[in-house]
Amino acid sequence: MKTYLVTGGLGFIGSNFIRHILDKREEITVINVDKITYAANPGNIPNGVKNYRFYKTDIADNVGLSKVFDENDVDYVINFAAESHVDRSIMTPGIFIKTNVDGTANLLELSLKHNVKRFLQISTDEVYGSLGSTGKFSETTPLAPRSPYSASKAAADMLVMSFFHTYDMPVLISRCSNNYGPYQFPEKLIPLAIINALHEKDIPLYGDGRNVRDWIYVADHVAGISLILEKGKPGETYNIGGDSELENIDIINHILDRLNGSHSLIKYVKDRPGHDRRYAMDFSKIASKMGFSPKYGIDKGIEYTVNWYLKNENWWKEILSGDYREYYKKMYEYR
Repeated sequence: MKTYLVTGGLGFIGSNFIRHILDKREEITVINVDKITYAANPGNIPNGVKNYRFYKTDIADNVGLSKVFDENDVDYVINFAAESHVDRSIMTPGIFIKTNVDGTANLLELSLKHNVKRFLQISTDEVYGSLGSTGKFSETTPLAPRSPYSASKAAADMLVMSFFHTYDMPVLISRCSNNYGPYQFPEKLIPLAIINALHEKDIPLYGDGRNVRDWIYVADHVAGISLILEKGKPGETYNIGGDSELENIDIINHILDRLNGSHSLIKYVKDRPGHDRRYAMDFSKIASKMGFSPKYGIDKGIEYTVNWYLKNENWWKEILSGDYREYYKKMYEYR
């Protein structure tokens, strides 16, 4: 019976990962550590799940996190816990440093002390910076972050690798392209577009709308993470991609077509400072070494995502509270 300590497991990707592994594997226990920020939701993990325990703890809190390690014999650590929204990092960068850098350092020290068998850092393609119109990010692309968010993630990645080189700690890093799917907080582009279209509200789009992202359905991402945990070589980094490059305007048009919404809802707003123009992932390493291949193309993935938001109105309606409305006004209504 292996014990997985998953941090940030009430967030979008973390909760999808927990449901995935508990559904696929009966011989594991999951310890979920989450401090429950605005983007976390206890409802993301159903009640009564077997082989599952939850701790409300901040990964930057040494006392609280030490208690988790002391009370559990942890085999694997998978660090999803992060402040992750670029716009918020521009507004309040200090929070990103505390969670993404200090929190990762705390988690690494405790994992080393307790001799974990594997430590997987969940990173992002944004640490590589911005691409031109050609080429793709590989695992050897130099890090060139351009926002407080991506800089904090790059710093965390460097810390992780320092523990491999200094202490021979069995660490791995995964870097993934833009995720979408069920349970994603509506500040992100795809759920924001879906929910605004359903309410016939303007859909804000930065700049000229031509920024390109490689989109991956979250089920494909968590399947890739499982492969890295099982087959990855310590000290290595693995890119995960969806092989679905699209401009932001095309994604929104796709959603509006799926919902029979009016394209006049699209509202161009002042661009984000330092907005990366294009991301694209070369994931041939994980494909060749582990057989990874995304199963959900953009058409199927968007269809499933739209249908989930249509069927789970109660989940996202609770989120559209006063705090979210105030944030939305700051970000879009006055641009």
